[in-house]
Amino acid sequence: MSMEKIDKLDRKILSILSKNARIAFKDVAEACDVSRAAVHQRVERLKELGVIVGSGFSVNPKSVGYGTCTYVGIRLERGSMYKDVVKKLEKIPEIVECHFTTGPYTMLVKLYVRDNEQLMQLLNGTLQSIDGVVSTETLISLDQSIKRDFPIHINEE
Repeated sequence: MSMEKIDKLDRKILSILSKNARIAFKDVAEACDVSRAAVHQRVERLKELGVIVGSGFSVNPKSVGYGTCTYVGIRLERGSMYKDVVKKLEKIPEIVECHFTTGPYTMLVKLYVRDNEQLMQLLNGTLQSIDGVVSTETLISLDQSIKRDFPIHINEE
């Protein structure tokens, strides 16, 4: 994705949508002083370019019984095993993010579980039994203090 393809109008549209993804295109058009069709075309182009990814609703995991947010650092026998391990991790529905990282872990995953008992079963019975996983380190999130989308700065070009 080349930054030259995103102009000031694109940035303004992205800024508005990142604050309220459900806003009507006519309201975005009004705020940007362009037509609704122009906003629609820009949004479609931004989707095609991979600037806008996904759409939908975010579900609060606690509201559906998954009250424990956990980060697990995973050390692999070899970094080259990453893709094979990811295929196995994708089958674990509690995992919501997976990152290939630098530092003490080969991978870092974020997951939600109902309670510590489910976490222990997931760690001991599932994650640590995956071929190539040497060790795991678990960090339980006590509270989420900040959650936001990446900020869009309108005046950057």
